[in-house]
Amino acid sequence: MDSILPKPVTQALAAIGLLYISSKVFNYLRVLASLFLLPGIPLSTFGPKGSWAVITGASDGIGKEFALQLARKGYNIVLVSRTQSKLAALADELTGANASVKTKTLAMDFAENKDSDFEELKSLISGLDIAILVNNVGLSHSIPVPFVQTEEKEMKDIITVNVVGTLRVTQLVAPIMVKQKRGLILTMASFGGVFPTPLLATYSGSKAFLQQWGTALGAELAPSGVHVQVIQSHLVASAMSKIRRTSAMVPSPKAFVRAALGKIGRSGGSQGIAYTSTPWWSHGLMQWAITNLAPGGSMGTIVLGQNKSMHESIRKRALKKAERDAKKGQ
Repeated sequence: MDSILPKPVTQALAAIGLLYISSKVFNYLRVLASLFLLPGIPLSTFGPKGSWAVITGASDGIGKEFALQLARKGYNIVLVSRTQSKLAALADELTGANASVKTKTLAMDFAENKDSDFEELKSLISGLDIAILVNNVGLSHSIPVPFVQTEEKEMKDIITVNVVGTLRVTQLVAPIMVKQKRGLILTMASFGGVFPTPLLATYSGSKAFLQQWGTALGAELAPSGVHVQVIQSHLVASAMSKIRRTSAMVPSPKAFVRAALGKIGRSGGSQGIAYTSTPWWSHGLMQWAITNLAPGGSMGTIVLGQNKSMHESIRKRALKKAERDAKKGQ
C-alpha cells in the first residue's frame, strides 16, 4: 500500500525518527561509560592530604562512612552531628585507625537552628584549610504521611534540617574555599527530589530545593575553582531508610560512598542535570530509564502513581506495627 504522505515528507519523518533513536542510544552509552568506565576527578585536586573535610550528619550511616573513607585518604575531619557520645566514639575510631589524622567535633541539633551553634561551628573551622564539605545532614518523615495529616513540628523540622541547616553550613564553608580557589562541596539529595513522592511531600520538596540550589551554586562557584556536586540516590541501607538488608538496588553506606567519591565530576545516571551525579550503578540505570522511557518523564502519571501506591503500602504496614506494639505495651 502506497503511503498517503509525499515521499520527501516520509523521508524527513524517518530521518527525525532515526535521529531521535540515535540520540537515546548515544545517551545510554554515555550513562554506561559514566557509571562503569570513566574515573572521577581525584580528591587531591580539591586539597592535599592533611587538609580538612567538614561532614554534617556524621555520626551514622552515609555521613559516618564519608568520615571513615576520607580519613583513610589522609584528610582531617570536622564531625558535626547531634549526639556528642557518637561523635566522640567516631573521632576515636578515626584517629585510632589513621595515626596522622586529626579530628574536631561539634554536637548540634540542626532542627533547633540555634545561632550560637553556627557561631561555634564558624569558630571551630576558622583558619582551617578546608578541602571538602559533605552536606549530609537530613531528616525525613517518621512514616509516610499525607501532607494534610503531617504534624507541624515534623514539617518544620524537615525544612529546617534539610534546607536551612545545609544553607547555613555552606555559607560558612564556601567563602573559605573561594578564598583558597579550590574545594569540593557534596550535597546529599534524593530521588524524592527528582521524582515527586506522595506521602513524603515535605521531604520530597526539601530535596527538590537542594537539587535546584545545588545546581545554581555549582554555576556560581565554578569560576572560583570550587566544584559543587549534588549526589542523587534511591535507597541506601541506613537508619533513615529503615532498610537493613543490602541488595543491588540498596547498597550499603560503604559501597555507596565509595562510588560517590570515585565519580566526582561524573554524572552517572543524572545525564543532562548540571553539577549532579547518581553514582551507584543500579540507581543510575533506574533514573535514566524512568527519565527517558517512562511516559511524561519524571512527572509521568505512571511513576507518580507507583510512588503513591508504594508509600501507601509502607504507611499501612507501619501503622499496623505501631498498633501491635501498643497492644504489647498494655
